[in-house]
Amino acid sequence: MNLMCAGFSPSFVPYERGLELQEGAVAKLSSPTPDGTLIVLEHEAVYTAGRRSRPEEFPTDGTPVVPVDRGGKVTWHGPGQLVAYPVVRLRNRFALVDFVRVLEQVIIDVAGGFGVEGVIIDGRTGVWARPAGLPAEKFAQIGIRVSEGIVTHGLAINCSNSLAPFKSFVPCGITDAGVTTLSRLAGRTIAPNEVAPTLAVRLTAALTEVTQ
Repeated sequence: MNLMCAGFSPSFVPYERGLELQEGAVAKLSSPTPDGTLIVLEHEAVYTAGRRSRPEEFPTDGTPVVPVDRGGKVTWHGPGQLVAYPVVRLRNRFALVDFVRVLEQVIIDVAGGFGVEGVIIDGRTGVWARPAGLPAEKFAQIGIRVSEGIVTHGLAINCSNSLAPFKSFVPCGITDAGVTTLSRLAGRTIAPNEVAPTLAVRLTAALTEVTQ
């Protein structure tokens, strides 16, 4: 597995550059020695919309939204959020839903290392927290695409980012739950470049088990 740290604060990565890096990683999977690539980075601020997005879920202030061919709905990427793109070829007949479960478990394990308990909610993707007496709050999103067995796009963990951008749209199409960050849940600032090494180790190990 090739690890690519594409850029962290203050060297934020434009979203278009992230797409280019994924395309390059896909091309490598056609080489005689096809190794997967894990790309970790921090994006410049951007809204993106997956294939199932609805117009009423877009930002209400007219902010541009980039349409992408991943699953999921509208989300935000930007400073303070850790994004990981695992570009890999899945083992034959390994189901998409099972791959999502693998990613969720990795996120839960990583969050646990920072003193944050993450949970999975039936019928919803991503990783959540359940603050005592409060509605569930999401702190990690997953939106992937699988074409001919090759995975692109990936996951995003809210580390130390502002939550203000999430107030102008319907995050992931969900209206009955909140959004939070690792920093808020842990009670201290946790930056993306602090989480990235642990995520890379755990995700690389998990991907080895499900890829060719």
